[in-house]
Amino acid sequence: MTATATETRTGTVLRHTIEKERPAPVTRTATRRNAAGHDLGTVDLEPTVFGLEPNRAVLHQVVTAQLAAARAGTQSTKTRAEVRGGGAKPFRQKGTGRARQGSTRSPSASGGGVALGPKPRSYAQHTPKKMVRLALLSALSDRAEIGRVTVVDEWKITAPKTKDAASILRKLKLKGSVLVVVAHDELDVERSFANLPEAQTTTFAELSAHDVLRADWLLFSDRTLPAAASDFSGTHVVEEGGTPEAEAPAKAAAKAEKTEQAEKAGTPDAAAGDAIEDEVEGAQEAAPAKPRARATKPAKPKIKPEPEPEVVAEPEADGDSEEAGADA
Repeated sequence: MTATATETRTGTVLRHTIEKERPAPVTRTATRRNAAGHDLGTVDLEPTVFGLEPNRAVLHQVVTAQLAAARAGTQSTKTRAEVRGGGAKPFRQKGTGRARQGSTRSPSASGGGVALGPKPRSYAQHTPKKMVRLALLSALSDRAEIGRVTVVDEWKITAPKTKDAASILRKLKLKGSVLVVVAHDELDVERSFANLPEAQTTTFAELSAHDVLRADWLLFSDRTLPAAASDFSGTHVVEEGGTPEAEAPAKAAAKAEKTEQAEKAGTPDAAAGDAIEDEVEGAQEAAPAKPRARATKPAKPKIKPEPEPEVVAEPEADGDSEEAGADA
């Protein structure tokens, strides 16, 4: 009897991997407070984001890749060919009783090059987007499971001030390292937490599994609290007007509103004209760009200049001789 992927035996390791059945997402809650520390109740966290069973294998692989990508990789050593000098043979080939040597910069010589030393390289690893998203969701679910997620309604910070940020952490009673997730346009909040050693700020688009695991507490606001797993589909979508991805829905909505107004006004020709314009724009975007023709100047024909005729100067008549001839 051959072992298959669906068979299970006691004390036997199957050759093929078996997909593990993970439990369904569960709903977890987090405490919601204001900047003054007053309790505003609880908020239900998204099950597909904070209610998963952490996948430790994927989490380990993604965090390892993120730490490797953070390495500079600039260390370098010189080989025997890069060390200055050593061009002349130190002594003759035979007759000295010593081992033959061709250069004083060999790795075995003092002051020579390094054999098999480090060279500048990149330590980055390729990680699929689905694995990166699963690792981030696993880290968020782990913090929500142990009750280390807190939500603030609004920051109440109007100017960069470290005193206000320290007051918020003290009134929220968050001890240990805190990861503060702010929006991309909340620069005053980010600068207020910048000088606090126990706080680390990050934006929603830069949230990573490594940052989540390093922190003891996760501090979100109502604006930055994830609402769906699709928010981490590889490219985070921020608020409208912040990125080109957010401008496309706004442009489509504006066109739809314009078409609806034209239909209400009883001018179907205008709506048809807009549709034709959209089709033309789509065709122009789909058509490959033609290479630009370079403007060249016509070559001028090479014409040899004709030699100018030589002008022979006539001798001038002597006035005295003419007068002498007339007298004769």
